[in-house]
Amino acid sequence: MMKRGRLETYPIKILLAFTEAVGGNEDLFEWLLKNGFPELALLSKSIRGGDESNKLLIQQNFAQFAAFDAAIHGDPNAIIWLKRHHFIFLIRLADASRGTQVALDWFEKRDLKIFVVLAKKIKSFVDSQTFDVHKSPF
Repeated sequence: MMKRGRLETYPIKILLAFTEAVGGNEDLFEWLLKNGFPELALLSKSIRGGDESNKLLIQQNFAQFAAFDAAIHGDPNAIIWLKRHHFIFLIRLADASRGTQVALDWFEKRDLKIFVVLAKKIKSFVDSQTFDVHKSPF
C-alpha cells in the first residue's frame, strides 16, 4: 500500500519514472506532475538544483523530501530532522546517493534494486555539478 511521502511505498513503475526524471527526462517529469505524483516531480527538480521546487515541497507538506535533498549533500541539520521525524529510509537513501557502500549494500541485501539505481543516478548527477553557494541549506 502506497503511503504518500514514504518513498519506499511507491509502486516500482512510479519509482522508475522518478529515477528517470532525476536523470533529466522532462517527459517523465511532466508525466509525474500530471498523473498524481507532483511531489516526486518536485523532488526530481529539487535534486537537480531547483530551489523553488524545494520550497514547494515544504509548502505542500513534503518537508521530508526537501530534507532528503539536503541530506544528499550531507547537510547535518537535514539528517537530524529526518531522524527526528522517523524517515530512516530516506537517510539510508541519502547515504547511498553519496556512494556510501554500507548503505548501497543495505538496499542490495533487501533486493531493493530500484533504490540502488536511483542512488547511483543521484550520485552521478550530483558529482557532475559544481557547488552552488546560492542553494539554501535545509
